[in-house]
Amino acid sequence: MANISVPSLTIGATPATLAAVTPRPPRRRTPWEWFATTGWRHLVGVAVCVVSVFPLLYVISTSLSANGTLTGSNQLFASITFENYVNLVTDPGRPFVRWWLNTLFVAGTTAVLSVFLCALAAYAFSRLRFSGRRAGLATIVISQMFPQFLGIVAIYLLLSTLGDAVPALGLNSLVGLIVVYLGGALGVNTFLMYGYFNTIPRELDEAAKIDGAGHARIFFTIILPLVGPILVVVGMLIYIATAGDFIIASVVLSDTQIQTAPVGLYGMISLFRNDNWGVFCAGAVLTALPVMILFLFTQKYIVTGLFAGSGK
Repeated sequence: MANISVPSLTIGATPATLAAVTPRPPRRRTPWEWFATTGWRHLVGVAVCVVSVFPLLYVISTSLSANGTLTGSNQLFASITFENYVNLVTDPGRPFVRWWLNTLFVAGTTAVLSVFLCALAAYAFSRLRFSGRRAGLATIVISQMFPQFLGIVAIYLLLSTLGDAVPALGLNSLVGLIVVYLGGALGVNTFLMYGYFNTIPRELDEAAKIDGAGHARIFFTIILPLVGPILVVVGMLIYIATAGDFIIASVVLSDTQIQTAPVGLYGMISLFRNDNWGVFCAGAVLTALPVMILFLFTQKYIVTGLFAGSGK
């Protein structure tokens, strides 16, 4: 072993020797140095939080305002009353509860089915080797370059014609709307899951095949438990996009009783009646509650799923 010499402190040590051995305390940064290195980040973070939170606070304040107008809600939480929520739920001319349940049904069903179908497609592209695999992946990516609302006319004509043969899949049908959403959600989400599936070691599949497991057993018992974060992320993204969609839902659904919350709430203010804004904001708050609850319970998976899925 190499000899390491350590200066010994003796009784006759000089102050210079003590100064050389004793570590110096770190120099405190000046306020300007702290701001130049770290402080400006806090300032940007506070500004982003204010910009993000203010619209939410304004909507909540308007929903709790007694007058129910936008001009009378400039002072946040000047008056607090739940009259708008009561009127929204109890008014027979506005079946908001049915709209809210329709939104939960459409968004929840679309999210669950899309996650399952995207997971099946991503597993096939990631683990299987077949003719047209690369062309299929390229087609999925290219097809997502075109916004879905560009095909509204085609969607309307297709559902109108299909409804003559199968009424459950035609216009004014929640099932038909779900089918339309499924077609638009499979592309980019399949590619996102494909990148996450590639991070799972293939040795697990090979070991399971040696034990006699088939693709179905490998998918359900080995792969799915390991890709939970990306499943949650894709489900959240699809639910948020579906629950907040207005354009496609307004084209497919025209009957008041089967409309979703965005379409129904728009009908309340379509005549530009200023006294409906308080009730409209109350409906917007209630519609956003399921999304907020899901986000709070699944936020720990979101960052992991997005970063791992985009790594490949």
